[in-house]
Amino acid sequence: MGYRTLQQAVTDLEKTGQLLRIEQPVDPNLLAGAIQRRIYQAQGPALLFENLVGCRFPAVANLFGTLERTRFLFRDSLRAVETLVNLKRDPKQLFRQPSNLLRAPLAALHLVPKHVRKGPILQMQARLSDLPQIKSWPDDGGAFITLPQVYSENPLQPGLRHSNLGMYRVQLSGNQYLPDEEVGLHYQIHRGIGIHHREALALGHPLRVNVFVGGPPALTLAAVMPLPEGMPELAFAGLLAGHRIPLVTGPGNLPIPAEADFVICGTIAPRQKKPEGPFGDHLGYYSLTHDFPLLKVEAVFHRPGAIWPFTTVGRPPQEDSSFGAFIHELTGALIPDVLPGVKAVHAVDAAGVHPLLLAIGSERYTPYDPLQHPQELLTQANAILGQGQLSLAKYLLMVAENDNPQLDIHDIPAFFTHLLERVDWCRDLHFQTRTTIDTLDYSGEELNRGSKVIIAATGPARRQLPLRVPDNLSLPKDFSHPRLALPGLLLVEGPACKVHQPGKDLDIEQLTSSIKVDSPLDSFPLILVVDDSEFCAAALDNWLWVTFTRSNPAADIYGARSACLAKHWGCDGPLVIDARIKPHHAPPLVDDPAIEAQVDALGARGGPLYGKI
Repeated sequence: MGYRTLQQAVTDLEKTGQLLRIEQPVDPNLLAGAIQRRIYQAQGPALLFENLVGCRFPAVANLFGTLERTRFLFRDSLRAVETLVNLKRDPKQLFRQPSNLLRAPLAALHLVPKHVRKGPILQMQARLSDLPQIKSWPDDGGAFITLPQVYSENPLQPGLRHSNLGMYRVQLSGNQYLPDEEVGLHYQIHRGIGIHHREALALGHPLRVNVFVGGPPALTLAAVMPLPEGMPELAFAGLLAGHRIPLVTGPGNLPIPAEADFVICGTIAPRQKKPEGPFGDHLGYYSLTHDFPLLKVEAVFHRPGAIWPFTTVGRPPQEDSSFGAFIHELTGALIPDVLPGVKAVHAVDAAGVHPLLLAIGSERYTPYDPLQHPQELLTQANAILGQGQLSLAKYLLMVAENDNPQLDIHDIPAFFTHLLERVDWCRDLHFQTRTTIDTLDYSGEELNRGSKVIIAATGPARRQLPLRVPDNLSLPKDFSHPRLALPGLLLVEGPACKVHQPGKDLDIEQLTSSIKVDSPLDSFPLILVVDDSEFCAAALDNWLWVTFTRSNPAADIYGARSACLAKHWGCDGPLVIDARIKPHHAPPLVDDPAIEAQVDALGARGGPLYGKI
């Protein structure tokens, strides 16, 4: 059976050589987070910090630091999850494989949480200031809970059936929060708690919220699962854990997992906000300070022997990348059922997850069409952008399985080559303007506001892609250092963007107007204008991160010989994406050199991290 407590998971990881204890004092201000990042980069073990300076609780990090370790933590329940997923796709498997007759009902039973009269979580209390005050990045606004499980219920329909458990950012200290009385609660658009908050506001009532920390690892993973509406995350946690989740009743009759390590209980006051942030986030930049709801804290409970789990959020890949990969393994097979005709979807981690989606669909309805232009592919693309967090994508690049059934959606260079060989920029660009994007994405002009583009290409290859930068390539003044990122994809270093004029940047227009028909520059279907072409060319992840986190499609896509016909924009020459840093962008995350030197010292011979980093 799966783990019932976090302590059981920690003990098991140590017993199997997958956990390292750090006994010496470690400062929770920057150093603990820097250690976790360095160990993650080395694909090292989980870390148990036994002596955080100024705190009486131990903390565990990098618990999900590798995909292999994440699989290990859920090894006892994976077959049950896979059985239910496969039965969802093909119910006849229940009879073709008799063992499923036993496994499926037992797994389904675990979906139902059970209420118990008492549990370890309510045995002890603390203050907010007693909790580990972990600050990960130099300019963070204070200490944050980085693996919170925020629980709420619909005030119009209370109970587990209409509950939500999500991983929303919780600021423990700093800014204007009253010490030991208030915490900041930052939730983004398209999140379940937003529905509950709106209903509470309509009633004029405070919204009661519990913030769980720790407990069985299944609770942490369930909080980030993209589940359909109507399926409570606490129920799915039971499936992942391999047992029914025991719940006790806390203040205000809101349930609490009996085996959680910590819980913060309180209410969101109606229409009361305070500045939250900044915070180093998963796009690789700081999300800036904005007004967000605050939680008025009534009580902080913890179990005996409580352990505080944490991670660091930053430019991917980071520990949360394991969540995405593992979730795809669990649910990827269901994509054709949820999105008919869609064969695969890949949220590209290196590009910040939400900014870039790759997809493979199918053209089934008009096989006689000699033009072979995208048709059903566009229907499928719109369906993808209507699905939960997939709707946050800015760039959706889609191709047809018919053109290459062997194309692997996770082979990013092959996918781009396939698309660039076929794309017709006059035909295949479809924009959505002034729409919602990820709250953490500052490429748009306003919070939550930006644009999207669907690039859907199908049919036979229409061009051969350049495999090197031509010797006779000519660039206009202030553009330099051309580098090849992939076949047909050119990186060009442009002048610094000092004033951003969406869709009307004079420097970019100078470049596009200089591209003449059949010139060497005209042979590249896609040109990326960046601040540092050497950095972008050095690694695939670099140009993916720069391009898709620093551009807003409707504002930053240009084209040579462009035209707008019947409100459809396209271009006859290369597509140009302005991926330079703009004045309104959030600053990127930068490590503190002094802190990094301390990590280096811990990794020297005789240090606790020797041989691990």
